[in-house]
Amino acid sequence: MSMSGKNKTLAQTIGVVVTMGALAWASVPFYNWFCSVTGFGGTTSIAEAGSDEILEQTIKIRFDASLERHMPWTFKPLQREIEIRIGETGLAFYEAYNPTDRVVAGSASYNVAPYQAGGFFTKIDCFCFEQQVLQPGERVMMPVTFYVDPEMTRDRDAKFVKHITLSYTFHETDLPAEYANLTATSAGGSN
Repeated sequence: MSMSGKNKTLAQTIGVVVTMGALAWASVPFYNWFCSVTGFGGTTSIAEAGSDEILEQTIKIRFDASLERHMPWTFKPLQREIEIRIGETGLAFYEAYNPTDRVVAGSASYNVAPYQAGGFFTKIDCFCFEQQVLQPGERVMMPVTFYVDPEMTRDRDAKFVKHITLSYTFHETDLPAEYANLTATSAGGSN
């Protein structure tokens, strides 16, 4: 192989590596954008306010809660199911309790089933938008405000959905800096 042939092969190999690296780097943001736009994988939509259109047709919303392995809280929905009109703003509550003797921070991930309803389930306000920090022995009620977009009734696949399940899983996360400093101060102050 001539020297120019080797240079061309090297340049092509480097080009492939750079292209693959760029695609890998962009894949997570692209996937997140795709899921939020299409509702793929049970990803919900987010809105500032409720729907302008409320239909007479109703839908049942089921609520589910789980914890990541080793998350010390208890976590449950306060209602298992509600029935609302499509487009109507709904309100549901979840309860979290920290039975430990330490401050624990958590973050909730969520999804909607069936997947074809994900893009039509719209959250207005949710505890899952922010990290939650519970003091030892603290119990909190956490609201989620939502509606089901009336466009769902006109969608080829989603129009047949009669039940939607909203599921949350809480994961333990690192404490915010202000709590980490307090923990270090209280540990050092006991001498």
